[in-house]
Amino acid sequence: MDTSFGKYRFRSHRRVVANPFEDEEGVHLVLVNGEEQYSLWPASHAVPAGWSVAHDRDTRANCLEYVSAHWSDMRPAGLRALTDDVREVIR
Repeated sequence: MDTSFGKYRFRSHRRVVANPFEDEEGVHLVLVNGEEQYSLWPASHAVPAGWSVAHDRDTRANCLEYVSAHWSDMRPAGLRALTDDVREVIR
């Protein structure tokens, strides 16, 4: 955005991001819930109830890397436990 005041011209270098959850240059957290599901979260937003910080403030890329390294099974913890129980009964 350009702003002119007489002979002086100022340019704003402020980025405008429509969705802070998709901000490639923003600072993010990795959250985890009781079902061991992970979420990428903007550090500027409050952590919602039922979630806790698994990886503190970092770049979006580093947070995605953390999620990839720690969340290999997308099933909720309750479903994984149920599946394991059923396998034991079948054996």
